[in-house]
Amino acid sequence: MNVIHLKYPHQLNELEDSTNSYSLAVGFFDGVHRGHQAVIKSAIQKAEELNVQSAVMTFDPHPSIVLGGRKEKVFYITPLQLKINILKELGVDTVFVVQFTSDFAKLTPEEFINFFIRDLNVVHVTAGFDYSFGAFGKGNMDTMKELSNGDYGVTVVDKLTDDEEKISSTRIRKSLQAGDMEEVYHLLGRPYAVPGIVVHGDKRGRTIGFPTANIQSQEGSFIPATGVYAVRILVQDEWYDGVCNVGYKPTFKNPEDKQLSIEVHILDFNKNIYGEEVVVGWYKRIRSEQKFDGIESLKAQIEKDKQEAILYFQNH
Repeated sequence: MNVIHLKYPHQLNELEDSTNSYSLAVGFFDGVHRGHQAVIKSAIQKAEELNVQSAVMTFDPHPSIVLGGRKEKVFYITPLQLKINILKELGVDTVFVVQFTSDFAKLTPEEFINFFIRDLNVVHVTAGFDYSFGAFGKGNMDTMKELSNGDYGVTVVDKLTDDEEKISSTRIRKSLQAGDMEEVYHLLGRPYAVPGIVVHGDKRGRTIGFPTANIQSQEGSFIPATGVYAVRILVQDEWYDGVCNVGYKPTFKNPEDKQLSIEVHILDFNKNIYGEEVVVGWYKRIRSEQKFDGIESLKAQIEKDKQEAILYFQNH
């Protein structure tokens, strides 16, 4: 898969010589959730029909970071590299990553189409029903059709709903904040994933019989609500079942210390993996974080959590 970074007004020279034509899915696609996948798969299908390359155009950073104007802080469901990895798995030929700058945000809908559709030799554009583009979001998919002059085809994908509610990045963010990972899995069509690296922790887990991998998450990753989760962890290209604790470790730490920790007890695993890059896949929240009155009650609860995770994975 090709990944091509674009910045307005400077296009990459390699594009000038490109003889490729594209069926393009366009959108921010944060999360690449089931609704986004419907748009992308439609573009891939159209590429096959037209015998051209399939492509996805996404933007970085999030427009709200450049434009402001949103009360709540927007976090990424999928940091850019993870998004690119998911698009590759979906079978996309080329990803255009457009740098979202204040200059780019001023483009009129006509200019956006000229620079980012016609100049890229796009022969078909696919987007969701609510996609907007150009300064102040003045362009929509009706505009995309009206301005085509027959140069490219347009497909608009209707909203994907479950129980009459739209599958959206906003819903996923709310579920992540609540720690409802089963709902997140349902909306994404896959477990929520956080890439990271195994670092040295305080090693208390091994002293009570539950050694844990201390995970430093990749910058920009959102960590779900504090609590205990059934997770799978990708280590050296192999997935293992585990129990993950996200929290501020109130049993051992000074309550003033607000260092968030992500610790995974990997089931049936005894390798030394310090420094390894891993991915944590989140499946189910077992319980909220709690304080224990002693080591024995903590050990008993961890054993219960472990059994619940084992049971969950046996049934899923």
